Amino acid sequence: MHDPRCALAAETIHVWRGERHVLRGVSFAVEPGQLLHVFGPNGAGKTTLLRVVCGLLRPEQGRILWAARPIQTVQAEYQAAMAYASHEAALKADLTALENLRYAVGLKRRVQDGELRTALERTGVGACADLPARVLSAGQRRRVALARVLAVRARLWLLDEPFANLDTKGTELMGGLLEQHIAAGGSALVVAHHALQLGCAIGRLGLSS
Repeated sequence: MHDPRCALAAETIHVWRGERHVLRGVSFAVEPGQLLHVFGPNGAGKTTLLRVVCGLLRPEQGRILWAARPIQTVQAEYQAAMAYASHEAALKADLTALENLRYAVGLKRRVQDGELRTALERTGVGACADLPARVLSAGQRRRVALARVLAVRARLWLLDEPFANLDTKGTELMGGLLEQHIAAGGSALVVAHHALQLGCAIGRLGLSS
């Protein structure tokens, strides 16, 4: 059943970078139980769009809505409802995988280490929990970043190239986690270069350079 409290929408988003018109009137809507795949060539503005949706960048024109309200007017509610993972793993190198999760998830909600270890197990890096992030491979760091998304328990996932640096097994695991999230009534906006073959409802938004 549609829950208007969980609906994300963009209305005619325009962003310039100097003289370059990066995003030209981009609009979309994502409801619970839906995934929107954003694709396009390098320089098309995919990451820029995700940063606008996250509230990290304000567009020159247009607006992002959460539950039919501009995100700037419901900032605390929106931040609590979403989990953002950039194309970089964004881990503190000298902290362990567990400590990175404890710090990041703790900004959103109270959480116990047992729950964080479970999230790491679900993404296949439970054995890395007590290792510093600097010794992890790129693929392992990506899995820790995905565990962070899981542990936040957000209704909306905003993911920039979540399959980057993952091997075949990791790609399948990530696809399964996305399917479970959507099946449970969550929603997601995913930037990915390659086509997504998932067993859930997928909308597609192509950007051109």
